[in-house]
Amino acid sequence: MDKIYLDHASATPVRKRVIKAMLPYFGEYFGNPSTVYDMGSSIKQVIEDQRAKVAELIGANAKEIIFTSSGAEANNLAVKGVAFAGQKKGNHIIISAIEHHSVLNSARFFERMDYEVTFLPVNEYGLVNPEALREAIRPETILVSIMHANNEIGTVEPISEISAVCREKGVLFHTDAVATAGNIPVDVNELNVDLLSLSGVSLGAPKGIGALYFREKLRLMPLIHGGIQESGRRGGTENVPAIVGLGKAAELASEELTDKVGHVRELRDCLFSGINDRIDQIRYTGHPHNRLPGHASFCIGAIEGESLIYMLNQYGIYANTGSACASKALKTSPVLVAIGIPPDLAQGSIVFTINSTNTMKEVEYVLNKLFLAVARLRELSPVWRKSKAA
Repeated sequence: MDKIYLDHASATPVRKRVIKAMLPYFGEYFGNPSTVYDMGSSIKQVIEDQRAKVAELIGANAKEIIFTSSGAEANNLAVKGVAFAGQKKGNHIIISAIEHHSVLNSARFFERMDYEVTFLPVNEYGLVNPEALREAIRPETILVSIMHANNEIGTVEPISEISAVCREKGVLFHTDAVATAGNIPVDVNELNVDLLSLSGVSLGAPKGIGALYFREKLRLMPLIHGGIQESGRRGGTENVPAIVGLGKAAELASEELTDKVGHVRELRDCLFSGINDRIDQIRYTGHPHNRLPGHASFCIGAIEGESLIYMLNQYGIYANTGSACASKALKTSPVLVAIGIPPDLAQGSIVFTINSTNTMKEVEYVLNKLFLAVARLRELSPVWRKSKAA
């Protein structure tokens, strides 16, 4: 069996059709889009064509898309851009307890500037309660940021309900859709959001490219000052090859989304079923139904996630973990803490993220090797031996 990659939430290979689309813009078409002669102006039109493709993926207008270097930059621009632009209105920001660090640390940045930040708790499935949000909003609240789905536990949030509360209260709403755009249907009008972040990483585009949707006429303070690029909202010469890559990846995602969702859901369900049959002391994380179709996450009792990842690596299987060691932190995953997973169980966290390139044969191989790896680690575990003796 060849190497089996099941960590598509971390990175995806750049698709061949995406690479082919990008290649001419490294050499043949190298002009600066800001120049007035045709070698530049033609490139400017190429960028606008890609902007339209990204907009189509999420049901937006092309002029509402800002290209960024990543989903993390898009999140920073959303939180900081709104907070700086709205500082005369208020100084209160609301985020959930399970946001990506780019949102979390952006909010904490404003705490150091005498803003107030409310961290909304989530339930055992990782869901935000819209009524809890309603109670948390104050007259001075200027922004709410709740992610569309969490990469670690797979839960998809009730964004339309959350945005309805924000609309009622007159507060701007941002969602981090890095985990969802290209993986499930995303429409900014149906979700009724003001800002939405996405990344090329999960679309088969190159690393180092992302985008921020911002509703037309929204005030947004730029974080990178320079020239007139991106309508003055992000200075710096555009990364044309990466933008072309994101546009092509978005186009392909739009065309293939329905088939992709069905395929990865079938593989995910087979993975869950096989784990139930082969391994005991499993606790699944995230919502059982309202979750990303290609996402499987759980904690395994009496093992350490990092050790399991290393052992699976020896079998040619690549997955991820939310355990402390793998995240290079000295504490349990804050997401697992937020949903109430005990620290000892959280150390056995494992996450599989499936893409359309994966196959049922690969899933069957993973199930067999996962069982062997868990059995071997438990043989070495004093915690497991103690639990069996009891």
